[in-house]
Amino acid sequence: MTAALDSKPIKRVELSHFVEEVGLRFEAVGLPRMAGRIFGWLLIANPPHQSMGDLVEVLQASKGSISTMTRLLIQISLIERVSFPGQRRDYFQIKPHAWSQLSQQRMTQITAFRKLAERGLNLLADQPLPLQQRLQEMRDMHAFLERELPLLDQRWQQEQEQQGQKRQNPRSE
Repeated sequence: MTAALDSKPIKRVELSHFVEEVGLRFEAVGLPRMAGRIFGWLLIANPPHQSMGDLVEVLQASKGSISTMTRLLIQISLIERVSFPGQRRDYFQIKPHAWSQLSQQRMTQITAFRKLAERGLNLLADQPLPLQQRLQEMRDMHAFLERELPLLDQRWQQEQEQQGQKRQNPRSE
């Protein structure tokens, strides 16, 4: 792996291990390892945008695999395709605010699961309570997350604003 990171030199082996670990984390949550490897490389690459050829070379993967996995990463809003004036190739980079967008997508999923549990409870309304318990737990957990995650998101936004202010006025601490 070739990386021209600006700070002190990082060993190739360390870079490779980091990229592979991100790949393994992706795999652990049900995503393809190669998607994680691409994402891992884009997290540490300099420049932060990488071409298809760069990814093929660095990750020693086929163009077809990189193409398929970059489409997946674009679809789940972790990376984006960018182009630059005067250049015919496209590049890939981490999408700004990718983590916040993932959180918003998760909220949509949580709401959908809560509504599904409520539908199930309506179907079992005339059944004994022990038969309803699994659906009640599903509904209650997702209702809890619907209430709490927006509060966490607000706190995150406030923290980011404070960090931004600190970066603009470093002497105000």
